[in-house]
Amino acid sequence: MIENRAYPRHRILKQGTIAFRGGGGIDCMVRNISQGGARLEVASPVGLPGSFTLVIANDDFMRDCHTVWHKDRRVGVAFE
Repeated sequence: MIENRAYPRHRILKQGTIAFRGGGGIDCMVRNISQGGARLEVASPVGLPGSFTLVIANDDFMRDCHTVWHKDRRVGVAFE
């Protein structure tokens, strides 16, 4: 399989939050991450905005990002 990503992804399993810019948010699991983006798992991608802030509280991690793809419960995001 040919790897087309600009940055290598690292497998992780961390609790995250998708924080909405207008307030509120939903829980997610961060399954892999790189300098340029991440793959998240959510209960349902329905109603997920195109842009949001990904927060991993245990790591003091906060990045604005936008959705690049989604399939079932998986969501791929790129960091801005």
